[in-house]
Amino acid sequence: MSRVGKKPIPIPDKTKIIYEDRLLTVTGDKGTLSRSIHPAIDLQVEDNVMNVTMLAEDRTSRALQGLVRSLVNNMIIGVNHGFERVLEINGIGYRAEVSGQKIVLHVGYSNPVTFELPKAIKAVVEKNNIIKLSGIDKEEVGRTAAAIRQIRPPEPYKAKGIKYAGEYIQRKAGKTGTK
Repeated sequence: MSRVGKKPIPIPDKTKIIYEDRLLTVTGDKGTLSRSIHPAIDLQVEDNVMNVTMLAEDRTSRALQGLVRSLVNNMIIGVNHGFERVLEINGIGYRAEVSGQKIVLHVGYSNPVTFELPKAIKAVVEKNNIIKLSGIDKEEVGRTAAAIRQIRPPEPYKAKGIKYAGEYIQRKAGKTGTK
């Protein structure tokens, strides 16, 4: 039994939801998101509350109920509030700058690395080493942050590289001088 899938999803007043032909469209202050819903799951909207129900009582339907509920809830939160992911760049001479829909990263390679941002994602660089990514689609914001982090992941000796804000880097001891 999916405990997450049984929880009702509250719908804010400014949010408009259209569900027809297995396609859910959510519109809010920040934009519009659409997603197709799995055939084993059905959605009911009544009195500013959405419920996710299973059409069949089997193992995959129970798993999909919680998944679909989380995805729909993230869509509603995204079009009303948006999502943000913060990355930090650590290292001497490491920095970033935004030019249009591109981020130029100077992270220790011989040439700067240019990263093309998706259209739905906005980026702001603060103090040359803090990158703030924002957008309405949680999945797209997370995927973009992971792709930027992958350009220069933090190394365990000096923790140089690109990391998520608040991420703990397990440090290793360096070489010991033996005679």
